[in-house]
Amino acid sequence: MSATSAYSRRRFATLNALALGLILGSVAFMAEAGEGRLPVPVARALKAAAIPTTAVAVQVREVGAASAHISVNASQSMNPASVMKLVTTYAALELLGPAYTWKTEAWMLGTLADGELKGDLYLKGSGDPKLTFEQFWLLLRQLRARGLKTIHGSLVLDRSLFETVQVAAGDTPPFDDQPLRAYNVEPDALLLNFKALRLQFVPNIEKKSLSVLAEPQPANLDIVNQVVPANGNNGCNGWKTGLRADISQINGRSRLILGGKYPLACGEKTWNLGVQSHPQYVFGVFNQLWRELGGSIDGTLREARIPATASFLTSIESPPLVEIVRDINKFSNNVMARQLFLTLGAESGTETEPTAPGIEKKPARIEQGDAAIRAWLARKELRFPELVMENGSGLSRRERISADSLARLLVSAWKSSLMPEFISSLPISAMDGTMRKRLKQNGAAGQAHIKTGTLDGVKTIAGYILDRAGKWQIVVFLANHANAGEAQAAQDALMQCVYERNC
Repeated sequence: MSATSAYSRRRFATLNALALGLILGSVAFMAEAGEGRLPVPVARALKAAAIPTTAVAVQVREVGAASAHISVNASQSMNPASVMKLVTTYAALELLGPAYTWKTEAWMLGTLADGELKGDLYLKGSGDPKLTFEQFWLLLRQLRARGLKTIHGSLVLDRSLFETVQVAAGDTPPFDDQPLRAYNVEPDALLLNFKALRLQFVPNIEKKSLSVLAEPQPANLDIVNQVVPANGNNGCNGWKTGLRADISQINGRSRLILGGKYPLACGEKTWNLGVQSHPQYVFGVFNQLWRELGGSIDGTLREARIPATASFLTSIESPPLVEIVRDINKFSNNVMARQLFLTLGAESGTETEPTAPGIEKKPARIEQGDAAIRAWLARKELRFPELVMENGSGLSRRERISADSLARLLVSAWKSSLMPEFISSLPISAMDGTMRKRLKQNGAAGQAHIKTGTLDGVKTIAGYILDRAGKWQIVVFLANHANAGEAQAAQDALMQCVYERNC
């Protein structure tokens, strides 16, 4: 045998040994990731974050597989945070249809002649999750185009579609101790502009001064700027912690006092607050825009159902549900999800049929939204015995679901005729929404459609990953622990190894 032939055989044997070692190593690695075990990189990241395995629930499965590839505590009831929006939005797409829209209507009770309404103007809400400042302006512009200019009467709000609690802003029990924060805005049948006041902090370093610009500028709101301009830029990431906002009511007007310190070197920043009640906010913004459009109103604010003798004036339609769902999931909008949850209840028909003006209908309650979704799940033979839904948004300490139930929900959505609409609503890794800053530095960038969720003590993900072999994988990772905020590294490690197909 020649020296060349001997060398070739030794080289072949060496390569075989290396290949066998890689295979055995891969098998050993995958064994760690089997039933009841986490992939090694995930387990290491959890250990570094001081999060025990008992505090997480994980499931990974190929969309067409009969069983999961990784399943750890998957049947355990967990708080999903905003991942719960997957249940609400998937149900809405199938129950309402992607083209479903909401209408906000204007009616009058009285006579209209020569631009003058001798009577009241009614605004009726249908629960539109995205009645923006701009859309509301268009509605009022339509009223002006129809000849209405002067209202010798009141602005009457019909908010009867949803059950509401008549309390002032800040008095509604909030999710946490930040009642004025935008995420704590309660749902409402006449939700306008998310009830948000957008405050723009504009520093002038040369003059050492700070201006605060507000949009919109409700006519019944006074803003007092007592913020002290500060030097330095330490803690710009937490610039809001140095500010204070106090709201009070004086003679029917709202008064917002801004205090604290703002570092001028931090540049312009935006702070969104919900400082008024829903009726106050609508009335204030209506007056602002109506005056800008050259109109006037003599009366005050009232609330009532539209009477049977009222006359229809005009309406404005929301974007279709498919766009609403995209906003809810991409940006994890809580109040929009809660609006949708109540809409499902209102449309379920469990109380009465849809009404015309003057016909009483019981307001939709959260229990109806819950019942509508559970009935839909039952028809799809999706049994989630551990499911607890409080408002359908995940902004809750009570809501519960398991990783296994979420994975089966995602399998069902994959098989649905509305799968493209549903998946396209999820944030894309390293590209947009709440995933735009994650998985940027590896091959999984742009390959994952993942809904995220975050609360104090909760960090979650659920969605789909297109792995490097072109196979779609379902990934669910729920962490409930005091250190859950540090679970992102472990979640990213799981998504990366699923993409690489080495776990």
